[in-house]
Amino acid sequence: MTETINAEVISVYPDKVKVSVDDLDSFRLAEEHLKVGSYLRVADSDDVVLIAVIDSFSIEVKETGDRKYIIEASPLGVIKDEVFLRGGDSIAIPPKKVEPARRSEIENIYAYGLSGKEKFDFSELSHNSGVRVPVDGDRFFNKHIGIVGSTGSGKSNTISKILQKAISQKDCGYDGLNNSHIIIFDIHAEYPAAFPESNKLSVEDIILPYWLLNSDELEELFLDSGDNNNYNQSSVLRSVITQNKRKHNPGFDKIFYDSPIRFDIDEVLNALINLKNETKNSKSSDRYMIVGEEGDSEDSSTTVNSGIYLSNEDKLNKYFEKLYEFRPTKNSNVTRGNYADGTLDKFIARFTSKYKQDRLQFIFGEKSKKISFESTIQQFIGYKNTDESNVTIIDLSGVPFEVLSITVSLIARLLFDFGYNYKRYKEYQGNEQHDIPILLVLEEAHKYVPKSDLARFKASKNSIERIAKEGRKYGVTLLLASQRPSEISETIFSQCSNFVAMRLTNPDDQNYVRRILPDTFGNLTSNLSSLQTGEALLMGDATILPSLVKIDQTALPPSSSDIPYLKLWKKQWCEVDFTKFTGQWK
Repeated sequence: MTETINAEVISVYPDKVKVSVDDLDSFRLAEEHLKVGSYLRVADSDDVVLIAVIDSFSIEVKETGDRKYIIEASPLGVIKDEVFLRGGDSIAIPPKKVEPARRSEIENIYAYGLSGKEKFDFSELSHNSGVRVPVDGDRFFNKHIGIVGSTGSGKSNTISKILQKAISQKDCGYDGLNNSHIIIFDIHAEYPAAFPESNKLSVEDIILPYWLLNSDELEELFLDSGDNNNYNQSSVLRSVITQNKRKHNPGFDKIFYDSPIRFDIDEVLNALINLKNETKNSKSSDRYMIVGEEGDSEDSSTTVNSGIYLSNEDKLNKYFEKLYEFRPTKNSNVTRGNYADGTLDKFIARFTSKYKQDRLQFIFGEKSKKISFESTIQQFIGYKNTDESNVTIIDLSGVPFEVLSITVSLIARLLFDFGYNYKRYKEYQGNEQHDIPILLVLEEAHKYVPKSDLARFKASKNSIERIAKEGRKYGVTLLLASQRPSEISETIFSQCSNFVAMRLTNPDDQNYVRRILPDTFGNLTSNLSSLQTGEALLMGDATILPSLVKIDQTALPPSSSDIPYLKLWKKQWCEVDFTKFTGQWK
């Protein structure tokens, strides 16, 4: 076979090998055709074999009319003593021999490259059909994953296949669920079809207690970022909620604005309205002119003692009780309160409209007031009574856009806090092993962690960035999926260590992915726009070597298939019952 090969290495660079070939037809193995992405073996006299991936072909035409074919390839690693090692520094110069890599060598690289590791595979080599491409399962899932691809590239199928394979892995033949815990933020309601046994939480099922919202989330929800009185409104909201938490949690020594403990939102609203309406005794500013209170009467209002004396703490506790009527300022001895200048007017109107909005009952409804902290956590990680599940799908399609960021932020933050505190709990018990690792899947991640400084994304970005930076230590990792990676927060996306890069048609997205990918894959990253549906560049810390792969098709695909427009248009006119349809819509 080697006698028919007429090729030589004409130059070696740190990141490139250039090969001259006289007859390209003879420079191939019988079982494979050479393509961009095929593998070469470059050998030296010390029995070290360099494996390189073909980046490009070119032709040089000599004056005699003879042609030479120039192949440029990027080194991936060396095979020495039948063991594949990343990097190409061990090859002796000049190399003695170059030829296409044998299929058996390629199979051995992937078959034995993860000896002793937890192998996990969901694809095969694109140019060498049947050669499985495993990754180190532990390193794949305990480091953040980025899956990018334009619409129609096969991204949803890839996510489904990876997760379906993960929940099916078992040490031995036990019955029931394995110990995987996966939470999918599903913005288009695609994934219930792929995971029929999942724990599905729609806007009608999910319960997010408002009393677990932190300062950023509360202020994003209730404050208008363009209001000049934002600082005063924030200060009032902080003091009122903190005092209400103290009232309802007398057993706690230290209570802060961010403390994840109950407060009564009706009482908070009462206090805010009373603060807006309050009037004072003009000669004694700590006396409040509440109608009907002791010491306050029509004929005593001119005295210094008229009104009721209240410290700031007592005042808030009283204002929580109900809405009060205050003496009007038409009397010269009655003056306006601190917030009678309109500072709180827009804020209270916004607060009331959000709180009373039917679409936000999953945050402010009766169930949110009554649910326990334990039940709140359990619903997200599959520990529902008699209905446990490996996968929890949070259907965000029905969540109003103005609270989408807050919803994502609160759930992500709770999961991070669970991981952090559960690890401490296990350490306290003398067991350092965190045995409930969680994977958080952010479908269309650019929708809620974008590269944007707008206030409405602040909460979700802060929560997800914290997981991106610290989550691995506490058993919480991310799978970021997006068709617009250039629009994702770079702080978050740059923390990914493993990538599945599928077809990308937008030049900005292509350049962004090339810049951020941890592995160089030669010029193949220039071909992101020409990848076929289901093809991907698989690379990262968990891979043996960067590989152009074909993702396995899932037997249970998500409901993300394209609508066959022309096929449907060719059918007979479709009637719609608009009364029934709009009734459900409303």
